[in-house]
Formats: sequence, C-alpha cells, structure tokens
Amino acid sequence: MAALAVGTGLSAPSARAQVRGIPVYNSGVFSGIALYGDVGFPNSDAGKGTAYALTGRAGFGAFGATAIFSSFNPDGPTSSDLSVGATLNYKLFGGPLIPLSLTLQGGIGYSKPEIGLLPGHDTELRFPVGLGFALTIPNPALAIRPWIAPRVDIVKSSGGGSSTTETNFGLGGGLELNLLNGFGLHAAYDRVFVDGGDPSTYGLGAHFAFRIPGL
Repeated sequence: MAALAVGTGLSAPSARAQVRGIPVYNSGVFSGIALYGDVGFPNSDAGKGTAYALTGRAGFGAFGATAIFSSFNPDGPTSSDLSVGATLNYKLFGGPLIPLSLTLQGGIGYSKPEIGLLPGHDTELRFPVGLGFALTIPNPALAIRPWIAPRVDIVKSSGGGSSTTETNFGLGGGLELNLLNGFGLHAAYDRVFVDGGDPSTYGLGAHFAFRIPGL
C-alpha cells in the first residue's frame, strides 16, 4: 500500500512494528494480569537481527491494556535500539460462552535509533490502530487461540529539523496455546505493506497469566 509522506530529509524506518522487531499482538482481551516474553526475527527489509521484549498485560471486563519494553539489535550495528510501547484494547464482541471475539486496539510505540530512550535528534513514533479477530478452541487441558489482526500502521520519524509521516496497511496473526495453570506459548507473524519492500517479523515467546477471582 502506498505511503503518505509529509516532510523531507528522512529515510524510511527499518523495523516497522509498534516496537522494533516485535510483532504487533492483538489476540483479544482476557481477564487478569499476564507477563509475556518474546524474541523477534525481522526480515532484511526490517533490519534483520534479533529483538527481545517483555510485555505486561491486564484485562478487566471488556477493557484491556498492555505495556511493552524491547531491545532490537539489527544486523551491522553493535548497539541495540530500545523501544517502549503501550496499547488500549476494547472487546467489541465475545464472551465466556462465545468462542469468537472482536477487539478494537489502539497503540503507541516510541523508539530512538541513538543510544537510550531520552528525546534526542532522531525519534520514531508508531501508532497501530486495528481490529483483532480471535477464536478460542477449548480442550480439556489446553486452549488453542488462533488470531488475525488487520490494522492501519502510522509511523512518524523526526530528525534534522524535519519529519516524515507514513500511513500503511499492516497485518498480524498468530497462535496461542494456553494451559489451565496459566502457562502458555505463543507465536506470531507481522507484516507491513509498503512500496519498495515489505518489512516483516516472526515472533516466538512464552507467557504466564495470573487469574483474578471475580473477573
């Protein structure tokens, strides 16, 4: 999908996700608190290398929120790029007795290609906004949850006295495997469709959910 650019003098961002190198997850809102650990493997259009992330998630009724911190080491540079991000989620459809869910998600990600996270000459802001479709397939000891999430992906890069804003179509999808004791595994694929290349990344990870009685 063609991008909309405003301003001149900046190159396109390399790792196009909410935080660098990690897929954008939109697998629905669950009840309770969970910790997710991820490792991401971007393709060459997204800078290659490896990314690591730690995410906290919370869900209360139809509302959910996440906070994420990641470190991305692209091929070539010896230093890592740090990113932080957050999302707000609202369940439009779905419930305990309805296996299909539809979730509206809006997020923000902040990264600085230079060392550290404090504001500097070059910064990037990312705004993923989309819908997530998830299906829970129950089993006696294991719940299987495939999901897919189309979105609008907005990236604003600033530096050198100018800024560039791009708006593209993004698509994520994945699979979660959740045990009754709260432990689970997950995998995801994320792609942004841009002119001149399609940056994408694979993600693998594990998570643990803490259920809160009454929610």
